[in-house]
Amino acid sequence: MKKSNRNKKNAGGRVNEKENATRGETESCKKQKLVQIHQAFNSDPVDIETLRKAAVSDGGLLTNELRRKVWPKLLNINVYDLPHRPGRDVRENHKDYNQILLDVRRSMKRFPKGMPASQRAVLQEQLTDMMLEVLRRNPQLHYYQGYHDVAVSLLLLVGERTAIAMLHTLSNHHLRDFMDPTMDRTKHILNYLMPILEQVDRELHDFLIRAEVGTIFALSWLITWYGHVLSEFRHTLRLYDFFLASHPLMPIYLAATIVLHREKEVRQTECDMAMVHLLLSRIPQDLPYELLIGQAQALFDRYPPSLLAKRAALQSRTSLSISTFQSFQRSTLHQRPDSILRQLTMERGSSASRRPGECAMARAEVPAWGRGNRMVKMAVWGLSATLGAAVFAVAQTAMDWGPDVLLQLF
Repeated sequence: MKKSNRNKKNAGGRVNEKENATRGETESCKKQKLVQIHQAFNSDPVDIETLRKAAVSDGGLLTNELRRKVWPKLLNINVYDLPHRPGRDVRENHKDYNQILLDVRRSMKRFPKGMPASQRAVLQEQLTDMMLEVLRRNPQLHYYQGYHDVAVSLLLLVGERTAIAMLHTLSNHHLRDFMDPTMDRTKHILNYLMPILEQVDRELHDFLIRAEVGTIFALSWLITWYGHVLSEFRHTLRLYDFFLASHPLMPIYLAATIVLHREKEVRQTECDMAMVHLLLSRIPQDLPYELLIGQAQALFDRYPPSLLAKRAALQSRTSLSISTFQSFQRSTLHQRPDSILRQLTMERGSSASRRPGECAMARAEVPAWGRGNRMVKMAVWGLSATLGAAVFAVAQTAMDWGPDVLLQLF
């Protein structure tokens, strides 16, 4: 009996040793990744390829603070030359204002639980204005329901001005096909889903064809980048790491991996359009996202859009997002690091101060976002030094809500 107990203790000890070793390896990999991201971010020019690989690989960009730094670089945005906050006149005579207002009012579940109503109201006002501002500057773009789900994800993480710049770029590239006056290009993107499934699992593909379920179940996944259907914001942020660093069709490849992951559930369902649609449209909240991201990337590498287009008679040139993607990627390869951009901005400001006529312009180029982040950091450091860890935790939670939120505490 004693020997048996001793064996159990030894076995338990070996399990704990393995768990500790695995945890140690994970922490070591995380530290190594942090160093790689830091080096890529500060190299001149910025090493965009390394940042993209980091955003796609296991764990993504790891922290919200890193996301605030790296997301703009992935879209070739200079955070020291951001658009101004919209004026109140942005709401005047805009054809989409009433619909946007309704959608924003219905977006309460997208804000963190426990956020005070007054803070949420401020962010909802900013959300309304930032979408109207992007649409005002791009009259060729048309608002669609679900656009606000992408916009709010950006706003909560990076703050209003950076979110406007990011939304402007995404609207003209990754989201461009969804912003036509009709849904023709959106349907075209959805039409890539079945050919992917056909290549991987012919029996599952044929089952879905017999059920006549179509692809509409994945519409909200695609046009909101899954923001509308995921209950935990951390999962949304992880997927945005992936999508911002990837081809515009990557949300469809992820949709394919989700359907494939649920293959047993699907085939156990009655082969009926309504039943299968109901099952697939309700996305599980406990999906293994890291596994699915890796599988989606593998599918993309094995069955690229060009191959699918040939096999399924899909013409990629009808997609503006696809046809402009390579040139957009090239445009991101020659960015200066933030340390250089900050120095150049300060030099322009100093030069303008010697020429009174240019003072206003120079001040406008130094973003309030940059000043705000410095204020935030100083405030957090001061609070943690004087009041201890409890206040620091509250401040850190506010930082996770978004830079603009913490500023309202001081």
